[in-house]
Parts: sequence; C-alpha cells; structure tokens
Amino acid sequence: MLASAAMATPGILMAKGRALPRRLGPNERVNLACIGIGNRGGEIIRDLYKTGLCNIVALCDVDMGAPHTEKILKQFPDVPRFQDFRQMFDKMGNQIDAVSVGVPDFSHFPITMMAIGLGKHVYVEKPMARTFNEVELMMKAAAKHPEVVTQMGNQGHSDANYFQFKAWVDAGIIKDVTAITAHMNSPRRWHGWDPNIKAFPPAEQIPSTLDWDIWQMATKGHSYNKDFVNGQWRCWYDFGMGALGDWGAHILDTAHQFLDLGLPAEVNPVKLSGHNNFFYPMSSTLSFKFPKRGNMPPVEVMWYDGVDNLPPIPKGYGVSGLDPNIPPPSTGAIEPAKLNPGKIIYGKDLTFKGGSHGSTLSIIPEEKAKEMASRLPEVPKSPSNHFANFLKACKGEEQTRSPFAIAGPLSQVFCLGVLAQWTNTRLVFDRDKKIITNNKKANELLVGPPPRKGWEQYYKV
Repeated sequence: MLASAAMATPGILMAKGRALPRRLGPNERVNLACIGIGNRGGEIIRDLYKTGLCNIVALCDVDMGAPHTEKILKQFPDVPRFQDFRQMFDKMGNQIDAVSVGVPDFSHFPITMMAIGLGKHVYVEKPMARTFNEVELMMKAAAKHPEVVTQMGNQGHSDANYFQFKAWVDAGIIKDVTAITAHMNSPRRWHGWDPNIKAFPPAEQIPSTLDWDIWQMATKGHSYNKDFVNGQWRCWYDFGMGALGDWGAHILDTAHQFLDLGLPAEVNPVKLSGHNNFFYPMSSTLSFKFPKRGNMPPVEVMWYDGVDNLPPIPKGYGVSGLDPNIPPPSTGAIEPAKLNPGKIIYGKDLTFKGGSHGSTLSIIPEEKAKEMASRLPEVPKSPSNHFANFLKACKGEEQTRSPFAIAGPLSQVFCLGVLAQWTNTRLVFDRDKKIITNNKKANELLVGPPPRKGWEQYYKV
C-alpha cells in the first residue's frame, strides 16, 4: 500500500498550493532521480551525470535487473532502486530535486504529471506524450507551476542548428518559407512484419525481472509479449509514435519554433503502405498544412518515411544528400542509397538542406551558397549542451531551450500525424478549439480511451 503522498493526485497537489522546488546554491549539485535506466534512458543518465552538475540519488525501472539495466546499476551500485515511480516519490521525495524520464512514449505522462505536482523539475524524452490531450495537460501543469523547470529531450535545441536557424531567421536569410520536406528513410523495427495482422501477438511468459502491470501504466490491458518491450513499443499505435514521433522532433524542431508554425489546419495521409490497425505503415507520406502566421505565408510540411519512399530532391542538392557511409555491394553495382534523415526548406528566394539533431543548414545549390557567404550572420556558440542546459536551469542559471511551452505544440503536431496514419484519413483541425472537425473517431482519439483504474488521477490539473 502506497503512502498518502504517492496516492495524492497531481490535481490535489496543485490545488493545495505550490510544492516549490528546493533553492540550490551556486556550488550545489542537482539531486536527480532517474526513471528508466536502460537503453535510451541509460544514455540520458550518463549524459546528465557527465555534466558534473548532478548527483544521482535514485534509480527507477520497471525491469530492474534486466540485462539492459546492468550498465547503470554497475555505475551507481549504492543508489536506492525502485520499480514503481510512485513508491520512489513517496519514500524519497524530499531528497529529489529533478527527474529524468527515459521510458516509452505512453509512460511519459503519469510520471511527468506527478513530478510537476510534487515540485520536481522534469527532463523527459521526446515526444512529450503519446496523445494530444496528454501533451495539453502537461503544458497546463507546467504553466500552473512556472517554478518547475521542464525540458524535452530534443538535443538539437542546444546545438549548432538551433543557434544557426535562429540567427538566419533574425537576419532575414530564412524567410517566406512555403514548403518543407522532412525525410527519415532508414529501416524501422516493424519493417518485415505482416501488415495483414488481425490481432495483437499472443501472450508470453513475463520475465522475472519485469513488473508488467506497472509497465502498462494507464494503457488498456495487454498480455506480455517480447515485441512490446525494449524499443519494440515504438511500433504499436497503443504504445509508441512510430518513425514520426521518434525522428520528427530531431528534424523539424527548429523550423517549427522559429517559423512559428504552431498546429496544422489539415493533415493528410498521402501514402500509407501496409496500413493496418495495430502497427505503423511500412512507409508513410504525410502532408501537414499550416496557415499564414502574421507576415509569414502558409507552409506545407511533407513527411516521408520508409525505405522505398524517398522524397523528391531539388536540382543542385549535391552528392552529400546520399549517405556516404554505405559501402558498395559485393557485386560492385551501385544501388540508389538512402538519404540521411533531414529536411529541405523552400523559401521564396533560397532553398536550404539540413540533417537531423544539431546539424546545420546549408544553402543549395553550391553556387548560391558561395554568393551568399559574405552576407551570412555570425552564429553564436551554444553556452551549454541540452543536458547541462536543463541542470543549469534547475539551479536558476539558464532558461531551458525546449520547455513544454515550446516542445508541447511540436509534440502535438506529431500526435495529429499519428492519428492520420492510424485512421488513414485526412483530418481537418480547428487550431483555436483544438478539435478535429471532420472525423468523430479521430477527434475522440485526441484523448484516447479512458485510463486504467487507478491511473485516472494523473489526468487532473
């Protein structure tokens, strides 16, 4: 039985007054609790710890002791361990300043909501949450508790691409953008699965290390299967957000922020190869239409994923668009290579190409880039990487560059894209009312099914 602090709803915690974060002195480290310690979660912990700005005070994972958790457990052998984040907060809440959340997409929401309600700073992996409504509630909670620092883990927001994009927009180099092509054409985990699926995979024996009940969090009940866990969750509509949720924030984040895109007015699934009701298509082409914003013209963002679904490449794109690391086949024949993940941005006078994460843009064709070289503004260097930015913000020394107010609408764009994939339907979206106006089922999916009993409490702000 959990004690009262863990059972209290975030809504109640917020209604009773602010649970204020601890004030940290200049030489103090942030006391960090880490929720999700294997795979990507483990990488986040190592990067946060490497800054020298935090102490690791608690480790929490529903599969504690499984092989993928061993590296972090060996690095921090004396740190208290938990399988249930609620028990961790209950027993150690007064020793925790901040949390890292490196768990599956559908699990971000309850952990984050409880942390904010308890006045704990939150670093959460992208995308913020699996459903549009969960992201909306997370933004509202963060707005209600402005003293709580939030950061979404799209690391490019603290690298060269962020500062270059901002400088080029401010200087008028990037302007009058009307179209963006975003592409992620690498193989995905579900490629090769049978798209004629009629049911979820059969139940298998639950590993002895795994608390399957807590793993499911608020989602409707599923029987354990190895194809639901350890990254496989990303394949399923019920758990993850496919290639778009995985890579969208690393490719479109700066364009979304600095072109003030907000939410789309329409999302159209132009192509879905191997569509079914359970896991993501083998390839997808999605059109997102954003209306005019102030003096900026309407923008259409085209998203391409799937190994056989390369986007059109403009003249003068250059050979760097092809992945230089793919070796030629043993036959010696040169096959068409996949594009590296990235984007092409079409302005009125200039076209730009760029990669993902923190990689910078270049003007194409090369002749135009040379002509523009002397007119490009100086780009400031990043004062901190994404992890140090979060921890310094917890200490009051910086502002996070990807707080929920900025990361939330970006995540909601991907939530809408996923609904277009899932329903295989063009969606018309009212940006003011935040509802889908032409498809009742899709509009209901903005919220999704009711949470499992015992998890309703997190859906109150």
